[in-house]
Amino acid sequence: MKRIACVKWFAVSVFALAMVGCSGKKETAQNAECCASECCESKNKTEMKYSKKYTNADFYTDGKFNEEVAVAAFKDMLKFYDVPWTTFMDAEFWAVDFGLGDFENVGMGGIFWVNDSEHGYFAHAIYLLPGQMIPEHAHVKTEYPAKFESWMVTKGWAYNFSEIGDETPNAPAIPATHGAIKSKNFVIQNVGDIIHLKKIESFHFLKAGPEGAIVDEWASYHDGAGLRFTNQKAAL
Repeated sequence: MKRIACVKWFAVSVFALAMVGCSGKKETAQNAECCASECCESKNKTEMKYSKKYTNADFYTDGKFNEEVAVAAFKDMLKFYDVPWTTFMDAEFWAVDFGLGDFENVGMGGIFWVNDSEHGYFAHAIYLLPGQMIPEHAHVKTEYPAKFESWMVTKGWAYNFSEIGDETPNAPAIPATHGAIKSKNFVIQNVGDIIHLKKIESFHFLKAGPEGAIVDEWASYHDGAGLRFTNQKAAL
C-alpha cells in the first residue's frame, strides 16, 4: 500500500510540474508576443512621418484668421511628436499669420518661456507646420542691443536661411504671398543641429520641411520694436 501511495504521489508531482512548465512557457510566449507588438508599434511610430492636415480653408473663417483652429493644428503636431501640452502653454501659446492671410504657408506658433529685459536673455519655442515659413526679418538695435539668437531643431527639420553667404542652389519655393527675399543662403537643419545668427541685424528666416518643425531658440532680449520684415505688410 505504501508503495502504491508513493507511486501516486510521484505521478501527481510530475503532472503538477508539467502544468507549471507549460503555464510558464505559455506566459513567456505571451510576454514575447506582447514585447514584439510594442517593438513593432515603436518602430512604426519612428518610421511614420508627420504630414500636412490643415489648409487655409481651415484657418480662415469669413476671411478672418482663426487662431483657435491654428492652435488645434499645432496641438495635433505636438501630439504626434509626443510633446506634452502644459498649463503654461495653454495660457501663453500663440499663433500668428503676420497679417498676410496665408497661414498655411506663412505663419508660426510660438511661446516665450522667458523674455527678460533686465538680465538680457530670451528663450523661445518656434512651431512650424509642414511647409510653413516665418516671414524674412531682422532684429535691429533699439534702446536695447540688437537681438542675437541661436536655434536648435528638436522635431522634424527646417531650412535655415540667411542673407549672409552665397546663394544656395535648389532652394524651396517661397510663397507668393510673402514676396521677394534677401536671404538666399540656406542649410537644412536637422534634429540636434545648432545654428547661430551669422551677423547682428542680418535678415534671416526658417521654413519647415514637409514634416513640420519644432525649434528651440535662445537669444538676447527680444524687443518687438526692433523687428523689421522684408515684406512691409507683415506685422505681429
